[in-house]
Amino acid sequence: MRQGTFQWMKSVNKSTILNKIRTEGPISRAQIAKDTKLTPPTVSSNVRELIEQGIVKESNLGESQGGRKPTMLLINNQAFYVIGIDAGSERIDFMLADLGGKVVNQTSRKVALPASNEGFLKTLKDGVSAIIDEAPIEQKKIVGIGIAMHGVVDVDSGTSQFAPNIALTNIPIKEELEKAFALEVKVENDARAMALGEAWFGNHGDVGSMLVVNIGRGVGAGVIIEGRLYHGAQDLAGEVGHMTIDINGQMCTCGNKGCLQTFITGPAIAKRAEQIVDQSMTGEAVFEQARSGNKQLVHLFEEVGEMIGIGLTNLIHVINPEKVVLGGGVMKAESLLLSKICQTIKKRALTPQAKQTDVVIGDLGDASTIIGAATLILEDIFDPI
Repeated sequence: MRQGTFQWMKSVNKSTILNKIRTEGPISRAQIAKDTKLTPPTVSSNVRELIEQGIVKESNLGESQGGRKPTMLLINNQAFYVIGIDAGSERIDFMLADLGGKVVNQTSRKVALPASNEGFLKTLKDGVSAIIDEAPIEQKKIVGIGIAMHGVVDVDSGTSQFAPNIALTNIPIKEELEKAFALEVKVENDARAMALGEAWFGNHGDVGSMLVVNIGRGVGAGVIIEGRLYHGAQDLAGEVGHMTIDINGQMCTCGNKGCLQTFITGPAIAKRAEQIVDQSMTGEAVFEQARSGNKQLVHLFEEVGEMIGIGLTNLIHVINPEKVVLGGGVMKAESLLLSKICQTIKKRALTPQAKQTDVVIGDLGDASTIIGAATLILEDIFDPI
């Protein structure tokens, strides 16, 4: 499927109807008209076009209310497919998924180090070529590529402005991939992509605002407001890892002292643990020893949980989300962290309502970022306005 294919869908009415079918299908034309306040003829004409395009299908699942049994509408998830990419600092994962987010195929490529813009782009292109060539579907059904990239991303141009973990700047990802594959390409910061994936597929219910925080090698976040990602004026919204917690603290990679991520990332936890046990350790090893009963390391996780709680309290005061969703490698130590995080928020938040902010672990696990990447294209299909 070439660029521009979905221009025919980019109208307010079609977007409204498609999203209604996606979120509440199977649903009847009459119910869509009632819920959206669109006229029945408007709904019928738009649905007819969507059926002709193959993205909506009919099903005789409706129950009669005394008259003729209504024809119900569903999204045809196999009508089109999207590619999602999680571009990490050591490995790039590629996924082909249908319109319902169901994974059809996956592959991965190692990032060649030391990295260069040219080498990184080649790895991206090689992986996309492989997943397209191996796709068990008609290639023309692939409609776009969504990429979750760590660091600072210029969303409009699809450029990775700064990828700190591989020390690269100004990688023209969107331009190069659209040139190579003639597909729609969307590039987003990995934490914000993760937030979008959780909002669409994380079973969090009808939440008006949500803060999703990814804690792993770094710390990033995505803010969802009324179903949409908030980017800020210069695409910096969500860089919560560089919130200053201690002005006299350790030097961060950003050049400031005492950033939140100097306390709570996997490498930061491992570094502090090494000082306690006097041996080299990975973050995973620290967790295992703490879970096995090492009291000093259990105390370390309590301190980390408190620091996360302090950071989240600051964000709750600024954003005031209905729900906070936590993910990333560090949160695999949920059993040692979550209780302390919630206790800290209850102790420090300003109001009774803020103290009770719902804090949960994300539903999508390790797949959250790559599912979010694919969702960048799904969002453009179902909610392009």
